[in-house]
Amino acid sequence: MDRRDFLKASATAAIVAGTPVRAFAESKMMTAFPATHAVTMPAYVDHSHLVVRDLPMVSSWYQSIMGLKPIEKTASGDVLGVGGRPLLTLTTAGDAARAPQNAPGLFHTAFLMPDRAELGRWLAHIAHNNTPLQGASDHLVSEAIYLADPEGNGIEVYRDRPREDWSYVQDGMVKMATLPLDLQKLYDEADKDAWRGMPDGAAIGHIHLQVSDIPQADGFFRDVLGLDLMATYPGASFFASGKYHHHIAANTWNSRGAAKRQANMTGLADYTVHFNDPARLATAVAKLDELDIPTTRTGDIISLVDPWGIGLKLAV
Repeated sequence: MDRRDFLKASATAAIVAGTPVRAFAESKMMTAFPATHAVTMPAYVDHSHLVVRDLPMVSSWYQSIMGLKPIEKTASGDVLGVGGRPLLTLTTAGDAARAPQNAPGLFHTAFLMPDRAELGRWLAHIAHNNTPLQGASDHLVSEAIYLADPEGNGIEVYRDRPREDWSYVQDGMVKMATLPLDLQKLYDEADKDAWRGMPDGAAIGHIHLQVSDIPQADGFFRDVLGLDLMATYPGASFFASGKYHHHIAANTWNSRGAAKRQANMTGLADYTVHFNDPARLATAVAKLDELDIPTTRTGDIISLVDPWGIGLKLAV
């Protein structure tokens, strides 16, 4: 398949279709991000932790295809990141059972590129490696490309448009859409120099979850964690702080009414929400206590299990 056939096929694909490594939520930013960046908001997603069955193979894929760099390796897992900042932990366990498609958990981890040029460089890299895509969309606020890792964990790679190009409606929500993205144009404009991995300015921009009930998700992410409801779509809600388009999304497209996630499933074990504003974290913890949602504290990290059985860490 030549590059044009690859990109054409990818652009028309459907979008919707053990012992933990030590936590890194306390790590400090080593890259200067713009004031409007996803990770400079009062709260943002800091880290994703996946349980996989074939650790060496999946870890190698994230390094070679996604361009993440190894930061720490132990007998139980690998920590990968960018510019010395941990973004993804991969662990494995002998009793891990492959999660069914309708189980609550990960829809995708979204890696945010610094700009359109870097998104294009990554696209050229995966095209040259014939990496299959699941879709590509213009969301008005961003341009996004979708794929999955070798064990089916969803991934989005995207770039944000400048904030001044976003539109908000009277209720404070942001306008988003799902329009076609011209992958061929993005590829044609891309720098085809040798791929050197994800740039230091890359980060996790958001995480998109599968849950079993949207009103329950609204109640948890908005009313408990204190995030703003930024957009809605049939079967999905999008939450953020600082008027970002979304730091966390939740949908029921595959998982409506599903039972809680089981602890021994592959996929998303936990993720971390980092609070740049400690007062917001204190308010969220107080709300968790008020609702008798069990938490544990390890240093500055508060750990809990959300209503769908997904692990969640809150950190400053």
